[in-house]
Amino acid sequence: MTETETIAYDVVVLGAGPVGENVADRTRAAGLTTAVVESELVGGECSYWACMPSKALLRPVIARADARRTPGLRQAVRGPLDAAEVLAHRTYETSDWHDDGQVRWLEGIGADLYRGHGRLAGPRAVEVTAPDGTRRTLTARHAVAVCTGTRAQLPGLPGLAEVEPWTSREATSAKEVPGRLIVVGGGVVATEMATAWQGLGSQVTLLVRGKGLLNRMEPFAGELVAEALTEAGADVRTGTSVESVSRQNGTVVAVTGSGDRIEADEILFATGRAPRTDDIGLDTVGLEPGSWLDVDDSLRVTGTDWLYAVGDVNHRALLTHQGKYQARIAGAAIAARAAGDELSDGEPWGAHSATADHHAVPQVVFTDPEAAAVGLSLAEAEQAGHRVRAVDVEISSVAGAGLYADGYKGRARMVVDLEEEILRGVTFVGPGVGELIHSATIAVAGQVPIGRLWHAVPSYPTISEVWLRLLEAYRG
Repeated sequence: MTETETIAYDVVVLGAGPVGENVADRTRAAGLTTAVVESELVGGECSYWACMPSKALLRPVIARADARRTPGLRQAVRGPLDAAEVLAHRTYETSDWHDDGQVRWLEGIGADLYRGHGRLAGPRAVEVTAPDGTRRTLTARHAVAVCTGTRAQLPGLPGLAEVEPWTSREATSAKEVPGRLIVVGGGVVATEMATAWQGLGSQVTLLVRGKGLLNRMEPFAGELVAEALTEAGADVRTGTSVESVSRQNGTVVAVTGSGDRIEADEILFATGRAPRTDDIGLDTVGLEPGSWLDVDDSLRVTGTDWLYAVGDVNHRALLTHQGKYQARIAGAAIAARAAGDELSDGEPWGAHSATADHHAVPQVVFTDPEAAAVGLSLAEAEQAGHRVRAVDVEISSVAGAGLYADGYKGRARMVVDLEEEILRGVTFVGPGVGELIHSATIAVAGQVPIGRLWHAVPSYPTISEVWLRLLEAYRG
C-alpha cells in the first residue's frame, strides 16, 4: 500500500456505530460495494458507552425496586446489590470494550472496514489516516454517508478541566462505585445515571438548572421521576446552577449559584451533546465544521446529491433506534438512486422518507419509574397549531397495575386531535411502561382513528388495560 492509494467504492460510510452499520447493511444488500471507516470501536457509542452498558447498570436497580413492591418477595431483597457483579455484567455486555464480534458481522455482510480517522476530501471522497499514519483515499461513485454521531458537551466552567469530570462515557464504564456522586443535568442521561449509581450505593446529588427533570416530556414525567429519586435517597435540587468546580485533595467541590458548596468523589456532567463533525472535512465541501447537518426526508444533506447525514449528526432525534430507522431509509434511498429510480420523496408513507422523525418518535427513559413517550406532548401539539385535548388516567386504576406492583404509581396521557380524532402523542410513566410504548407508537404512526382503537382489545389483567381507561375518559 502507498500513502497515495485511491480505492473506489459505490458507497463510503463514515462511522461504524449502529447507524453506520445499518446503512452499510442496506447498501450491501442492494449489491453496492461499501467501505466503512471507524476511528474507535465498531459498534459505536451505543454498544460500549451508552445504551448497552447503561441498561446493564440499570436493570438490577429496577428489578430490585420491582421486587420490593411485590408481596412475598420484598423481604428477600432488603440488602444492597452486589455492585461488583453488576459492574462485571456491564463489562460483559460491552464485550470488555473489544469489537471483534462487530467486526465479524461487518465482514459477514461483505463491507470493507478501514480503521482510522476519516475526513471528507472534496465531493465523493474520504481520506483515511490509519493508526500507523498510512493514508488512503476512498472515492464513492454514488454516496458518502456521515454517521459520526455526537459527543458529550461540557460547559465552560472555571476549573473544569483540572477536575477531570465524568461524561456519559465515564459514567457507564466506571470500574467502581463512587461513595458520593454529583450529577449535573436533568435530562435522560442525568436521570438514568442518577438512578443507576444511587441504586448501586452512591449518595447522589442531582443538580438541575431548570424547574424540573425530563423537560422534553410531559411535566408529570419529570415530577414522578424526581419524587422516586428522592424516595431512593438522592438529593434532587432544581433551579440550581453550578458556578465553579475544583478538586481538593481528591475531593470534588462544586459551588452553586446560591453559594452552596457540595463535595463528592466524582462529578458527572450530562449537559447536552454536540455533533462529531468538527474534524471530518466539512469545509472541503462547503459546509461548516462542527455543525449539525440539515437533511431532507431521505437523509440527503441539503444542497448536495451525494452526501447523506444519518443519525445524531442531523439533530432530528438523538436516539439509537431512530438513527437505525433513518439508516434503513437512507440505505434504501441510496440504492434506489444508484439504480436510477425516481424517489417519491413527498409520499408520506414511502420507503425512502423518514416521516417518523416528524410525527412518531418513541423514547423510553429507564429510570424507576420508567417514562415512555411517543409523538407530541400537549404543549408541542398546541404550539404546532393542532386543536387537541389531553386525557389523563392514573395507571393504578387498572387491575394489572396492582398485580404488577403493590402500591403501583404511574400516569398515562394521550393527546387527541379533536378535528381528526387521532392521537398526536402518548406518554406513560410507571414501572414497566417501556413495554407499552410500541402499541402507542403504532397508534400514532398509523394515525389510527379513535373509533378503531376501541376494537383493539387489551388483555386482562395487564397494564395494557390503561388504553381502555384512556378511551373511556375521552368519551366521558
